[in-house]
Amino acid sequence: MNSQILSKIKSDKILNEIIKLADTNIYLIGGAVRDYAQGNDVFDRDIVIENGSSKDFVNKIKESLGGTVIPLDEENKIYRIVLKDKENFIDIVEPIGGSINDDIKRRDLTINAIAVNLKTFDIVDLAGGLEDLHKGIIRQICEENFIDDPLRLLRVFRFQAMTGFSISKDTIESVKKYSKLITQPSKERVNYELMKLFSGKFSYEALKSSDDSGLLEYLFPFVKELKKVPPNTHHHLDLFNHSLEVVRQLQLIYEQSDFEVKKHLNTVDFGGFSRLAHLKLAGFMHDIGKFSTWTIENDTGRHRFIKHDDVGAKMSIPILKSLKFSKKQTDYISTLIKNHIYPSAVMQSPEINDKIMMRYVRKMEDNSIDAIMLAMADRLSARGVDITEEIVKHNLSSLEKLLQFYMSVRDTLKPLPILLNGNEIMDILSINPSPKLGKILEALHDQQLNGQISTKKEAIIFVKNFKI
Repeated sequence: MNSQILSKIKSDKILNEIIKLADTNIYLIGGAVRDYAQGNDVFDRDIVIENGSSKDFVNKIKESLGGTVIPLDEENKIYRIVLKDKENFIDIVEPIGGSINDDIKRRDLTINAIAVNLKTFDIVDLAGGLEDLHKGIIRQICEENFIDDPLRLLRVFRFQAMTGFSISKDTIESVKKYSKLITQPSKERVNYELMKLFSGKFSYEALKSSDDSGLLEYLFPFVKELKKVPPNTHHHLDLFNHSLEVVRQLQLIYEQSDFEVKKHLNTVDFGGFSRLAHLKLAGFMHDIGKFSTWTIENDTGRHRFIKHDDVGAKMSIPILKSLKFSKKQTDYISTLIKNHIYPSAVMQSPEINDKIMMRYVRKMEDNSIDAIMLAMADRLSARGVDITEEIVKHNLSSLEKLLQFYMSVRDTLKPLPILLNGNEIMDILSINPSPKLGKILEALHDQQLNGQISTKKEAIIFVKNFKI
């Protein structure tokens, strides 16, 4: 492992240029060393400069390699340079405590506390990070470091999601002890770590571990309500574990998908993270509306959750806003929650034809694949006594048919024309902006989706005769 790290560093052209600029000891530390040890490519390099100025050194790098300098934390002398390719970036910092040894002791996890002296190529591993990497263990350096920066509590599980490593018992005990401190870091920092967690291959395992430690309920208070809804004839799991299982199934479906589906889900369209990461978060939240809509029929004992999809979509918006998700991210997740039943409902129509499937595609547009994946994961995660293997197979095959239809038509799709805008409708009806206008626009759009209206003349007639 040591030789692999050194080989990777010596073949790193960017690091070689940086080494030439240093007139004091500089150390590569953290994620880059961990990734090199695992044979991964590196684009994000953290460098500690000992007995020197991080500000002066980052400006040296700029003069040599070009790029843009961003002061991340002037007080703690942390600077970032984004290189001209916009892909590689380097963080330069002075050591906490004045030396590399003191700095290592203040870090979060042993696997993130391995340093390499870029002048001598000596590996500094005071915390045993290399051994933990070899054994696949996530271990704290000391519990006091969680108090210094409580965001590290969440980073424990972010790294489990990324690596699939087990978490040491003492680390879990420390998280349990300090879990309530996770409310202290800024929501922007929490948001970033959460999206890293949902980006990982092992998101399901990380969510389970974070719940076992008591952290998850502080991050998502709705988890307490999910745990109150028990299994029923349609669901073999309670609602909380069903929600976790949907996340697991989404990852499995993604891994088994063809190139085009993976390409779509790997796309970064908003928030700096892939659609898949956002989809898994939507999967985790897809049933948050069930607790408040939960009823049990007296005669049959059947559990009902009428309109939980609509309720959950509305509930998700303030939750996501409070966690500093952008409008585009919030719109995407709330849309998926609202429509997680829709693909299956479409394919349960008495007569399934191209017109019915095209209406689905027109409505979901770029989110067509995502909603189908979520519906598949939901189906695979609900195996109550009333759900036979035949029901599951039929549901999945029909959803696969809808997916293939979308894939066959997506390159030929053009946006539906706007036959009448809001101002035109207000002029026709002599009305002012109001909820009524919104309902008319929505109804007109539905008629276009159904293929009932295709001309401006037909739209005017519809609007004039529309009754609420």
